[in-house]
Amino acid sequence: MVKTKRIISTIELIVLIIGTILMLFPFTWMILTSFKTGPESVMNPPTWLPVNGWHPENYPAVFEAAPFGRYFLNTFIVALLSTVLSLFISITAAYALSLHSFKGSGVILTFFIATMMVPEEILIIQNYVTIADMHLMDTFLGIVLPGVANGMYIYLLRETFMSFPAALRKAAKVDGCSDVKFLIRVLLPNCISTLTTIGLLTFIGAWNNFLWPLMVTNYDSHRVLTIGLMQFNTGASSRINLQMAGATVIVIPVIVIYLIFRKQIIQGVASGGVKG
Repeated sequence: MVKTKRIISTIELIVLIIGTILMLFPFTWMILTSFKTGPESVMNPPTWLPVNGWHPENYPAVFEAAPFGRYFLNTFIVALLSTVLSLFISITAAYALSLHSFKGSGVILTFFIATMMVPEEILIIQNYVTIADMHLMDTFLGIVLPGVANGMYIYLLRETFMSFPAALRKAAKVDGCSDVKFLIRVLLPNCISTLTTIGLLTFIGAWNNFLWPLMVTNYDSHRVLTIGLMQFNTGASSRINLQMAGATVIVIPVIVIYLIFRKQIIQGVASGGVKG
C-alpha cells in the first residue's frame, strides 16, 4: 500500500512538473524574445537566448512607437473604477441578501446565481445598445458599467456574511448599532480576505479585458492596454521583438499583483465556501 501511494505521488509530481513547463514556456519565450533584435526574433531555427547580446532598448522603443503611457493610465483608471464599483455593489447586495429577510429575496438571489451561467458574449449587443443610448461611448464609465455587478462575487460575499451568527447582529441592535455601522464596523473588518479576493479578481479581469473595450472605444484617449497592443501589433507586424516587449509590459503587472496577493485570493475563496 505504501509503495502504491509513493508511485501515485511520483506520477502526480511528474504530471505537475510537465504541466508547469508547458504553461511557463510561452511566457518565458515572450520575455526572452523581447530582448532580441528583429532578425533574431524570426530566425529559423529559432534561438532560445539572444545571440548578439540583450537589447533592453526594445522597451523604450515600444513606448515611443505607441502611446503606451496613456494606455497604462487608462487601464489603471478602468481597473480601479471597476474594482471600487464592484466592491460597493457586491457588499450592499450581499448584505441585503444575507442578514435581511424580505419578500422576493430568494428569487433575486436565484437571478444573481443564474447570471453566472450566461456568457458575457451573449449580452454584448444589448450592452452596446444600452451604452450607446446612454451616450457613454468612448468613456471610462461606458467601459466599466456592464461588468460591475457580478453574481459570483455577490454569492461569495453573501456566504461569508452568513457565516457570522445571527445573534451577533441582534446584539449590535440592542447596543444601538445601525445596519450601516454593523456592516462597516463588524462585518467588513472580518471579511478582509474575501474582499481582497473580489477586489483583486475584479482588478485583474478589468486589466485583461479586451472585447468590450474594443467595442466601445474609438480613440486613444480612452483605449486600454489590450486594445493599444492590438493597434501596435498591426503597425509593427514585422517587428516580433517589439510585439513581445509590448505584451510583456501588459502581462508583468498582473503577474506581480497575483504573486503578491495569491494567499489572500486562496483564503478568500476558501472562506467564502465555508458556512457555519
